Amino acid sequence: MRRRLWAAAVAVATAGMLVQAAPAHAAVPALAVALGDSYISGEAGRWQGNSDTTTGGSGGTDRSWNGTNADATRIYGSTFASGCHRSDIAPVTGASLGVDRVVNLACSGATSQNVLPASRGGQPYKGEAPQIDQLAALAGTSRIKMVVLSVGGNDLGFGDIIAGCIEDWFWGSSCSSYQQSQVNAKLPAMRTGVASSIQAIRDVMRASGHADTDYRLVLQAYPSPVPRGFNIRYSDSGWTRWNMGCPVTSADATWVRDRLVPQLSTELRTLAAGNGTEFLDLRDAFDGREICARGRYRVDSAHPASDRTSEWVREFWYNDSDGRQQETFHPNAYGQKALSRCLTLLGTSAPGNYKCLNTAGAGVEGMRLTV
Repeated sequence: MRRRLWAAAVAVATAGMLVQAAPAHAAVPALAVALGDSYISGEAGRWQGNSDTTTGGSGGTDRSWNGTNADATRIYGSTFASGCHRSDIAPVTGASLGVDRVVNLACSGATSQNVLPASRGGQPYKGEAPQIDQLAALAGTSRIKMVVLSVGGNDLGFGDIIAGCIEDWFWGSSCSSYQQSQVNAKLPAMRTGVASSIQAIRDVMRASGHADTDYRLVLQAYPSPVPRGFNIRYSDSGWTRWNMGCPVTSADATWVRDRLVPQLSTELRTLAAGNGTEFLDLRDAFDGREICARGRYRVDSAHPASDRTSEWVREFWYNDSDGRQQETFHPNAYGQKALSRCLTLLGTSAPGNYKCLNTAGAGVEGMRLTV
């Protein structure tokens, strides 16, 4: 064991990152690590539902409100300035995984190129080293028990897709037909990026002395931020959807919910299976809790912020004040807690592939796993 750990330290040092070998005794901390993009970094964890009130604490929805002004560093810490937006209730941060501590290396906006190590063409992002290089440093001094990876969406330009659909709604047109062709064109590169990221994680962990059976490697999918068009509670015409934060056509919402998100989930499941990785399917995790979904309420005097009645997705924000536009259509505080619950349930289940679902009428405690 000592020999393996010393080899790990030498391997990391030759990559330009000198790491002291971990002592071979039980005091070495056990870690769970998150890698990837905004859907695991904790983007939009600042918000408890959506409200028409935009002043003060935004009707009690803004967790960053300190009584005088909004201070997003209370939620994202130093990563608010960098734009990585790692929230205090990010999925891995809020999960109970039986480890000494969790480390969130994910960064909002990251692609597989920002996950891959520099030795394999990985690129720094928002002032930080490639994420697997950061993982290598941790693996040399700790016992990694779980690595959760969320990547692939930005390789397909998921944020640009949503922005394009919003723009098309503004001009009275639809995005799905041309966006689908662009997604299909980007799929080969996405597959390569995700598969390479999984292999690089395995290689770094082996070099640090971790056997594949020493830890769990989980690739997670993405929840749909929008419901099917017929489940949007506002008319498809007029400016109501803009004002309520969900400016997409019913046809495009149905395409995202029933084609884009399932297609991405299927691709990721196939990549997980082909690369010896567990898979957590989140495509339906927010079913009925999406932005503007029927049966949800915006927070007001009659409907206080609640994981049972509020939306679990951050509304569209039309300008970039205070980082809010970047948070658009991401899981809010309730969504983050729901995803944390999914990971907690996964951690207590046998290794394998699972789908995480919510329970109608329940809050985040109603999240459940199925095979």
